[in-house]
Amino acid sequence: MNNMHNSISVIIPVYNRCILIERAIKSVLGQTLPPDEIIVIDDGSTDGTDKIIKNNYPDIILLKQKNRGVSCARNNGIINAKGTWVTLLDSDDEWLPEKLEKQLLAIQVNSNNKICHTDEVWIRNGVRVNPMKKHRKYGGNIYKYCLPLCVISPSSIMVHKDIFKDVGLFDENFPVCEDYDLWLRICSRYPVFYLREKLIKKYGGHDDQLSRQYWGMDRFRIQALEKMINDPVLSENDRMATVTTLINKARILHKGLVKHNHEEEAKKMTKKLTELETLYD
Repeated sequence: MNNMHNSISVIIPVYNRCILIERAIKSVLGQTLPPDEIIVIDDGSTDGTDKIIKNNYPDIILLKQKNRGVSCARNNGIINAKGTWVTLLDSDDEWLPEKLEKQLLAIQVNSNNKICHTDEVWIRNGVRVNPMKKHRKYGGNIYKYCLPLCVISPSSIMVHKDIFKDVGLFDENFPVCEDYDLWLRICSRYPVFYLREKLIKKYGGHDDQLSRQYWGMDRFRIQALEKMINDPVLSENDRMATVTTLINKARILHKGLVKHNHEEEAKKMTKKLTELETLYD
């Protein structure tokens, strides 16, 4: 058991992942620094995922809910977490054994930081791949690096619970890019410590990945950017960088909507672009 100020909660949302969930859980149980609690939120699975957890891992806290999406599941876990530090693990990812120990030590040494993320190993369709340059990780005041795309993996973070009291939880209206939206809110207010060690394995390529189920992911990033524009916490430089990114993404999305004959959405995007360009260009 860690002392009260260093207590760690692990939150694992899961939906119909009876084949994968044990790999994630075993990577938590194999930590050199055990967490104080593991909370699995079953988001309405119908494949017996809950039975595997109940039967094989009786010490895990299992919260069941109707199928409401990953944001709602994570929020359910965060609200119920008793730890000072919250960590997230996607059910299709896994941690390397020293993840929690090295992260907590880094946070103790760099005590001004209330959020820490790590480097990661990427595996696509069973093969290790190198992330592209645009996926490079950063530490410090990284808001501007968060604007183009999501540069923090949920499975890599350790975040002080107080941050959620300040910035709010995941936005449950976002079916995807919910992490992008939250990192913008956090990184506009807090510096981030980046631990340059590969401490998670991030798996991709399987058919049930959310990013494969939604076309035009920038639709949701645009919504998140619109929320940020009027946030009083932004410096003028950060606000203008947000506006520039928003207009660029809106232009690209508009082209895609026109190309794929999404006429109604293209009209709405034309109107939005006109308003933005009138206000800021």
